[in-house]
Amino acid sequence: MAKSSAARQERVQRSRDRESILNSVRNPAREAAPADLDRLIHEHVRLGIVSALAVNRALTFNELKALLKASDGNLSVHARKLEEADYIVCEKSFDGRTPKTEYRLTSGGRKALERYLNHMEALIRATREG
Repeated sequence: MAKSSAARQERVQRSRDRESILNSVRNPAREAAPADLDRLIHEHVRLGIVSALAVNRALTFNELKALLKASDGNLSVHARKLEEADYIVCEKSFDGRTPKTEYRLTSGGRKALERYLNHMEALIRATREG
């Protein structure tokens, strides 16, 4: 019972989000509300991090760095912002004497990415229909 209620609420929220997005696209004079687009994920390195983690159970710092072609400092700063938002978790350990940093996407991060993707898909549809 609780699952169907939660699913129904999620569908209603997605519908509201979609309508809000479509209204902002149809009426360019209307300034989109900050909640319409997750600015945290929208930055391309952070979008790359959450996208990579969405399709992998976990990735190490070095794997993400190579995948995104980012510098140590750049990746570190963006990963920390995602950690602070509880979109990803970071686990530090040792592999023998070598430090190992591993990242995973949280359920909140997965939901935020899904909302972001839904928003972008609605923008694309509205733009093509307009």
